[in-house]
Amino acid sequence: MGTLMAWQNSDMETANGLFIPDFIYGTAWKEERTAALVELALRVGFRGIDTANQRRHYLEAGVGEGLAAAYKTGVVTRKDLFLQTKFTYRQGQDERLPYDPAASLSVQVAQSIASSLQHLGANYVDSYLMHGPSSAYGWAEADAEVWEAMRKERDAGRTRLLGVSNVSLRHLEQMAEVHSELPAFVQNRCYARLGWDREVRLFCRERRIVYQGFSLLTANTEVLRHPVVTSLATRAKASSAQVVFAFAHAVGMLPLTGTSNADHMKQDLASFGVPLLDDAVQAIEALAVR
Repeated sequence: MGTLMAWQNSDMETANGLFIPDFIYGTAWKEERTAALVELALRVGFRGIDTANQRRHYLEAGVGEGLAAAYKTGVVTRKDLFLQTKFTYRQGQDERLPYDPAASLSVQVAQSIASSLQHLGANYVDSYLMHGPSSAYGWAEADAEVWEAMRKERDAGRTRLLGVSNVSLRHLEQMAEVHSELPAFVQNRCYARLGWDREVRLFCRERRIVYQGFSLLTANTEVLRHPVVTSLATRAKASSAQVVFAFAHAVGMLPLTGTSNADHMKQDLASFGVPLLDDAVQAIEALAVR
């Protein structure tokens, strides 16, 4: 039968002792709905919000509008929240840039985070991520310059924690060779068919880096229909999505969800209460659904 996984509804702790929520609401691809959905997510119970200063996929200013509405009505205060945004390289942007493309990368980082703070109506963010390295093939000099610029922003108090997203194990190993400080967070799209990013998760676990998994549902639609998951959902009187999020929690991921449905928001947060035996966790971990 296995043993029951230990569930904790309290916040997670990072390597340097700061606390973060155990679920994050993602705001990509929301466009004109961004403000209303951020406010809704906060009303439902989310206390972590993820965005990026990348107008191509995010409306960061809309996140700020949603936050302001929630503050005004007393739903939350700033100190209740974990706000995370990102620096995005020029190649990941469209023509609506948050910095001068002719400036050095260090200046671009400074301009981008200043713009983010203005969008969010904040004096600082809790987490600032590099929104993917400059090359898919390895950690480059540009990445080293951006990372050092991000460290300066952290030291100046404009962010509390730093991270990287959309990285491979190769990126992280090379980063570790170059820098004395590793990220507090790694945020990756997490595919079951690729082992749920197992090698990167192991790298993170060994170094007390918090692994943030996104697209856990949209990247794994086949998993939601897999008999292993559907049978677990039936037994637990839960949805397949809740089982996937319960699995994510059990293996130490900090999951993101971007649902625009209020009921699904509530169900996602309630996934903490879905009981999974350790053999069930292992069965989901072993799925390689294509």
